[in-house]
Amino acid sequence: MSTPHPRRWWVLGVLCLTLLVLSVDAMILNLAIPPLMRDLGATPADIQWILDAYVLVFAGSLITAGGMSDRYGRRRMLVVGLAVLGAASLFAAFAGAPWLLIACRALMGLGAAFAMPSTLSILMTVFQGPELRKAMSAWSMVALVGVVAGPTAGGFLLAHFAWNSVFLINVPLAVGAIVAALLVVPESRAPARPADPVGAVLSVIGLASLVWAIISLPHTGFSTPVVGAFPVAAIALTAFVTWEVRTPHPMLPLSIFRNRQFSGASLSVVLLMFASGALMLGLTQYLQLVLGYGPMLAGLALLPYALSAALCNTLGVTLGKRLSNRTLAVTGLAVIAVAFAILVLVDGVFLLVTALVVMGLGAGLATPAVYATLMSAIPQEHAGVGSAVNDTIQQSGLALSVAGLGSLLTAGYSAALPVGAPAAAHASLAEALKLAAETHSPALAQSAREAFVTAMSLVSIAGVICSIAGAVLAFLVLRTKTAPVVEKEKVLA
Repeated sequence: MSTPHPRRWWVLGVLCLTLLVLSVDAMILNLAIPPLMRDLGATPADIQWILDAYVLVFAGSLITAGGMSDRYGRRRMLVVGLAVLGAASLFAAFAGAPWLLIACRALMGLGAAFAMPSTLSILMTVFQGPELRKAMSAWSMVALVGVVAGPTAGGFLLAHFAWNSVFLINVPLAVGAIVAALLVVPESRAPARPADPVGAVLSVIGLASLVWAIISLPHTGFSTPVVGAFPVAAIALTAFVTWEVRTPHPMLPLSIFRNRQFSGASLSVVLLMFASGALMLGLTQYLQLVLGYGPMLAGLALLPYALSAALCNTLGVTLGKRLSNRTLAVTGLAVIAVAFAILVLVDGVFLLVTALVVMGLGAGLATPAVYATLMSAIPQEHAGVGSAVNDTIQQSGLALSVAGLGSLLTAGYSAALPVGAPAAAHASLAEALKLAAETHSPALAQSAREAFVTAMSLVSIAGVICSIAGAVLAFLVLRTKTAPVVEKEKVLA
């Protein structure tokens, strides 16, 4: 076994800082929609693309970016990604039109795609043995906290500053992470091998088409572009798989999917992220539009989840010395199912906080175990692309959640409205409350809020089903003992 890197704990700190920047950036914009519509004159369609441009480019570029980090240097791609993210954020802060902000968000997604895979792949090269589990736990804890820190930070900034503050905050964070990476993080890369431009192009076309179709479906239905995008994605991804199997130097070694640890953990991640998407989908609207919280208070209301997840990540490290990843994953997913069952009954702050604490407990147990299982099945020379596959799976699960459960939330809300409710009220809870204010109709506002709570219960039931399915899958597919860890590749600097 190779000698541990002397600065490994400092490296972990830098990687966690980078991950926090990326996680916060992905979620911070959610509460800024009203001021964007007011100040930029953005339409609902513009808002959709301001949010989705980031996800589309990020998910579509991840595997290519991960492959490039393995070939050309993981620290290098980390720094390049952060630089692109910081520069795009600076331009976004001064965007004067919706189309320019959409373009900046797409660039931010590209920067995040280059930086994100490196955070996990570098971690795998500098840690080994029992310390790797601790490092993975810290990494996953930051990822969980970032999901909540985004809305919390966004709420704080919007309470005191203009909407562009949610972009300006990225600039000093990105600069700090770049400086820290150059000073502390060692460079590493896989053994030299030829590039795979054909695989890169096919993966970008396939993934981007698929994610675009998924995120567009709830808004446009089965329109001609959406119907056309699915076969384009299928053809491109089929060609990608065929090419990767036949080329002597594939960007993505498809043989890793024959490993039941990797495949089982991947499917569990999809179900976990699908269920988590159900949580975040309706919760921000519930807090602001049903309970009447302001942006900052709505963000702070999510803190019980973050605190619980952070504490239980530490517990997971201790239990991981005695229990298998399969046991922790199954237990965590089962606990998450219980949390969603509580959300089905939610009627105020007490049950909501209880559900969030239980959710954090389950996530703290399951997430590190699932990620550790997934990454332990990936050869070290493909750590970057393997990390990108992990990130792509997460984004696919979230995109599917937004599409499928978003449609369920909308349909359930509309169906729960009383007969005779104005047509405009069926569009969304926000529209219904706006109409109620204009017409001085408190009865309409009350019935719309009750309809939304009913719809959120339906989405929570879907979360219960997904969590239980993930627990069953993890129990049936994952092995109790994992294969021996492959020897680490050499760190170059």
